[in-house]
Amino acid sequence: MIKVVIIEDDTVISEWLSGVIKGSHELKLLSAYNSAEDALREFRGNETDVVIADINLPGKSGIECVKELKENNPSVQFMMCTVFDDTANIFDSLKAGASGYLLKNTPSNKVVESIVDLHNGGSPMSSQIARKVMQSFHPSHNLKKGEEFGLSTRENEVLSLLAKGLQYKEISYKLEISIETVRTHIRNIYQKLHVKSRTDAINKISW
Repeated sequence: MIKVVIIEDDTVISEWLSGVIKGSHELKLLSAYNSAEDALREFRGNETDVVIADINLPGKSGIECVKELKENNPSVQFMMCTVFDDTANIFDSLKAGASGYLLKNTPSNKVVESIVDLHNGGSPMSSQIARKVMQSFHPSHNLKKGEEFGLSTRENEVLSLLAKGLQYKEISYKLEISIETVRTHIRNIYQKLHVKSRTDAINKISW
């Protein structure tokens, strides 16, 4: 049986995932933690096959938790189960060591299939997430979309790097412009897209 650990602070979601796992003859629930700190303190990697983690946890985020656990338990497979479908969180999760990414509206049977697939070497993702990952390999599509909103070539470049999870300092270095110039471009991007955050901007330019 595939031995599974849950890291989820929402009691309703945690109980739902626990029920899904217990209801499958292929899976076994080892434990469920409601914080990254509890998981990092008590996790037994030698007994665990798959970890399902939320991103928005109290204290340390699920992404930080996965990164630390993966570094110390490279054979364990990690999957995010979250409400966040923005590109930044997707790529931050993958960079941290997650190999799967499901949204919380995923049907129970698909959750089971995804855990089995992950354990067998796959990279299960909700279709909406997989599409955004694929779009990242075709930046010209997003550039064209950005042009429809009146974004300049440079603003499109900045937004593309934001979508990949880069911070202002990293964008400044990569584009060889000052951090203040980066901030100016981002203010212009938000104004043209009529948004107030990185997540809203990325979601608006993606489809």
